[in-house]
Amino acid sequence: MNFLKKILSKIESKQPQQKVVQESTDLEQTFVQHFVQKGGKFLYCTNISEVVENLQNILLENQWDTLNCISKELTQLYATLTVKIKPEISKDYPILTKCECLIAANGSILFSSNQLKNNKIHELNTNFIVFAKTSQFVKNRGESLTAIKASYKKDLPTNISAIDKFSPKKIDDNFMNYGNNNAKNLYLLLLEDL
Repeated sequence: MNFLKKILSKIESKQPQQKVVQESTDLEQTFVQHFVQKGGKFLYCTNISEVVENLQNILLENQWDTLNCISKELTQLYATLTVKIKPEISKDYPILTKCECLIAANGSILFSSNQLKNNKIHELNTNFIVFAKTSQFVKNRGESLTAIKASYKKDLPTNISAIDKFSPKKIDDNFMNYGNNNAKNLYLLLLEDL
């Protein structure tokens, strides 16, 4: 009898893990579907060397030799590349940055002052390269704000905003968005970390 209890408890303990993996996969698929439909460029990477290789290909494809990047953590991505890094955020060069969350419900990417300082997205360069991890997926904007609160506790970032359009040339005819176009030519380098 104890033997059956042990087997059943092992099976039951594995089910929640399988459910979490399934939910994570569903979020990824939903996000990618929305992101690509909106014109985002998605590059899935299983390790850092693939991230660096994809970053190099992006730079070559677009003939970019200079990037803006304020994240010291991203040094490992560009350290071996022959690209100039401007440790600031400006309109002059494409931006290499991290993000806060990847929002599955609409395929948008959430940023804060930790990535963009006090700059408004629509005032920045049209070209973005975003480095993110699969652990950053959330279902919707509500969960993204909850994730930010959980991550930063007392020192909450400011300037929380999202990029949810990835075709800068496409005109948004919704009168509610007039003058507020934050569309970017965006590459997402997504690293598997789960």
